[in-house]
Amino acid sequence: MTITISTASARKNFAEIVNQVAYGVEPVILTRRGKEVAALVSIEELELLQQIENHLDIADAKKALADGGDNLHAEEVWKQLGL
Repeated sequence: MTITISTASARKNFAEIVNQVAYGVEPVILTRRGKEVAALVSIEELELLQQIENHLDIADAKKALADGGDNLHAEEVWKQLGL
């Protein structure tokens, strides 16, 4: 079960919350004025999320390379972007 806590309460109990996230199995969702604004996750969960993101990035890059298309010089891209 995911724990939801206000940011004000999190400030008061920060060390305890960090321990819950680090040694527990569930993230903690932080709220401000009743709205979810952030989440605290264990380092293991963060590393897993980063691995998933890397996998998706690699898949997108492979697809882009396979699709081919027009190649542009970097200078042309910079010009189009106004850089």
